[in-house]
Amino acid sequence: MTGDGAVRAVDAPRRAAYDPSASDAELREAFLAGEIPVAVYGLGKMGLPLAAVYADVCGNVTGVDVDESVVDTVSSGDCHVEREPGLAELVADVVDRGALSATSDTVAAARAASVHVLMVPTLLDGHEPDLSTVEAALESIGAGLSPGDLVVVECTVPPRTTRDLVVPTLARISGLEVGEFGAAACPERTSSGRALEDVRGAYPKVVGGVDAESTRVASIIYGEVTSNDVIATSDAATAEAVKVFEGVYRDVNIAVANQLARYAGTLDVDVNEAIEVANTQPYCDIHTPGPGVGGHCIPVYPYFLAGAFPEVDAGLLHAARDVNDSMPEHTVALLEAMLDAHGVDGDAPTVLLLGLAYRGNVAELRFSPGPVVARELAATGARVLAADPFVDDWTDFEGVERVPMDRLETQKVDAVAVLAGHDEFRDLDWTGFDAPVLDGRFLLPEDVDAPVYTIGGRWPR
Repeated sequence: MTGDGAVRAVDAPRRAAYDPSASDAELREAFLAGEIPVAVYGLGKMGLPLAAVYADVCGNVTGVDVDESVVDTVSSGDCHVEREPGLAELVADVVDRGALSATSDTVAAARAASVHVLMVPTLLDGHEPDLSTVEAALESIGAGLSPGDLVVVECTVPPRTTRDLVVPTLARISGLEVGEFGAAACPERTSSGRALEDVRGAYPKVVGGVDAESTRVASIIYGEVTSNDVIATSDAATAEAVKVFEGVYRDVNIAVANQLARYAGTLDVDVNEAIEVANTQPYCDIHTPGPGVGGHCIPVYPYFLAGAFPEVDAGLLHAARDVNDSMPEHTVALLEAMLDAHGVDGDAPTVLLLGLAYRGNVAELRFSPGPVVARELAATGARVLAADPFVDDWTDFEGVERVPMDRLETQKVDAVAVLAGHDEFRDLDWTGFDAPVLDGRFLLPEDVDAPVYTIGGRWPR
């Protein structure tokens, strides 16, 4: 990876990326010189960091987004993605150098680019993958596709999407024959809060093309984008499966931990201690119990198999989803038991929830257990207070009273539940709470002078 401050090669000749006649060295040199223009479709939390790193390396990137406010923000050198270390500075730098521009004109961007990188979301329609956003992007890319272009699918999609959807759609719209352009799946392996680090090479980059030339070109390009290894799989479907399998493994593993946590009371065992000791054996790697699994990845990816390929029995995947989806309800039951153990009147207790986002230091509410816990608690008649420094819009949290961060320790509550491990919560004066605490994220220090309960632990800690 160069990142050497290349200036956008505005006057450089545009050349093809998918070019079997070019040597590896020629393609690499052309990419680094800005002669192979790149368009990144989708400038969200993962798309903007990717576009910025691409621009830093090759100096010739157009970011595409349907949201005009995003386009205006990026075009001015500003960054709409918050709490990503180094991203605002990098965006300002590459825009100032002319290495990154932004537009909402997808077809125009496609006509100008030789490499097209898809970073748009795949959503769910019930429990089935919804590829409508991907399809809409393909329609526009196909209208501007040229012979010798390479289309890269960075977003996570069900296995076989590149082969069965991307290539036929592009061929139909562009009128090009398969083999006149290339396509590869190169799934992102990034997390919110560390996107630049991940894009630049925290983990090996996985690439897989629909043909050998697509794999070769993608490997050359990502060999410069990442400082880590590039692992070329046998085909695009395998590369897509790698990313989906990673998410499914985590979902099932967390479900195992959450299932084991339910045995804590019956066994009179601190399940978390047992897990920690079990993991000293090299063949055991049980994850950590918690109030639920959220975000746009782990709760979604199992359905990229179970929903996309219903002919296969996916009983284990569904069972894991059921366990993890039930954890907010289990958390409420633990809170009720905790209140009862401390003699709190069950008619209308006051409970303070710390964190509605799905994990610490991330402003993401999709599939988050926090709002579910709040809703379930309110349904029991509890007065629900909540604080989250990462949540700006509270209009959807009916029945929840927002508490400013600077007023937390002054609240008179019957119980506290930590549902997201934000750094801001670690610095609280826990002596200010005269109430038991359900530490759902193992955030509290050991010396807290209050009854502390955990999911899967002995009660109290």
